[in-house]
Amino acid sequence: MILKNDKVQGQKAEGRRQRLNFLFALCLLPFALLSGCYSFKDIGSIPPEVKTFRVNYIENRARYVNPQLSPQLTDKLRQKIMNQTRLTGVQNDDAHYDISGQVTGYNVTTSGISGGTGGTGNPTQQASIQRLTVVVHINFRNNLDATKNFEADVSRNFDYGADVPLPTAEAQLNETIIKNMVDEIFNRIFSNW
Repeated sequence: MILKNDKVQGQKAEGRRQRLNFLFALCLLPFALLSGCYSFKDIGSIPPEVKTFRVNYIENRARYVNPQLSPQLTDKLRQKIMNQTRLTGVQNDDAHYDISGQVTGYNVTTSGISGGTGGTGNPTQQASIQRLTVVVHINFRNNLDATKNFEADVSRNFDYGADVPLPTAEAQLNETIIKNMVDEIFNRIFSNW
C-alpha cells in the first residue's frame, strides 16, 4: 500500500511540475513576442538595396555650447543605427544613407513659478522649474534615392529645479538628454510616422 501511495504522489508531483513549466512558458510568451515587435533589425522603411550609412560629426552651433553634447550624440547615434538596423557604418562619401546635423538650440527658460510672501508680507513669485530645450537640425541624404532626402529639426525639453545651477543639471540630465535626442533622431530617420 505504501509503494502504491508513493507512486501516486510521484505522479501528482510530476503533473504539478509540468503544469508549472507550462504556466511559466505561457507567461514568457508575451515578452518574447513583444521583444520581437520592438526590434529595429528589419525596419520596413529601409529598402533592401540600402546597405551602408555614415553619421558625420554633429556640430554644436548653439549659443550656449555643452562640450559633451556633440561627440556623445554622434557616437550614440552611430551605435544605435549599427545595433538596431542591418546597415553597416562607413566613413566614406559613398554611404547609401548620409546623416549630418547641428545642435542649433540649447536654451534655458522658466517653466514653473511658485508664489510666496517676502519679508514684508507682500506676495512674490520666483522660478521653481527651469526647462532646458535642446534642438538638433538633421540633414538626411539618401544617395540611392534623392526624393527621400530631408532636413528636419528634432527637439526635446528637460525640466529641472530652478535652485539647481545649469552645470549641475547638465551633469544630472546628460544621459537622459543623449538617449532621448538619439531616439528622436533615429525615429525621424527610420520611421514612417
